[in-house]
Amino acid sequence: MLARDAGNLLKKHGLAVSVAESCTGGKLGDKITDVPGSSDYFNGGVISYSNRAKMDLLKVHQSSLKLKGAVSEEVARQMASGVREAFHSDIGIGITGIAGPTGGSSRKPVGLVYICVHSTKGVVCTRNLFKGSRVQIKNQATEKALRMLLDFITEKY
Repeated sequence: MLARDAGNLLKKHGLAVSVAESCTGGKLGDKITDVPGSSDYFNGGVISYSNRAKMDLLKVHQSSLKLKGAVSEEVARQMASGVREAFHSDIGIGITGIAGPTGGSSRKPVGLVYICVHSTKGVVCTRNLFKGSRVQIKNQATEKALRMLLDFITEKY
C-alpha cells in the first residue's frame, strides 16, 4: 500500500506532509489518513476547488491563474509550496486538473492533471494525462501523487 509505505518513510525521517487538492477533492488526504498513526506525519490539507480558495488559502498568484490557468504546473507548484508553508510541513503536495467528464478543451483535455511535490530539498512536478471516468481519473491522480511522494522521500532524504 503506497500510503503506508510513504508514511513509514515520513516517520523514519521525521518528516511531515500536507496536501493541497483541487480535482481529487480530498482523496489524497483520505488515503494518507487511512493509515493508523498518520497523525505522526500528516499535518493537514486543503481542498481548494475554487480559484479564490487557491489564492486566499494557498497564496497562489492571481497572475498565474490568469496567464496559465488553474490547471497548470505553475499553479500546482504554488499550491504545494503554499500548503507546505500554511501547515508548517516539510513536504507539500499540490494537485490540480480536469477530472471531467466536462471542462476539457483541445489544449487542456479531460484527464490532464498536474502534481507537484515541494520541499526545501527540491520540487518535482509532473504533467499527467489520465483516462477513464471522473472517479477513475481522481483515483489515478491520487495514486500517482502517493508514488511521487514515496519516490521523492527516497531520492531526497
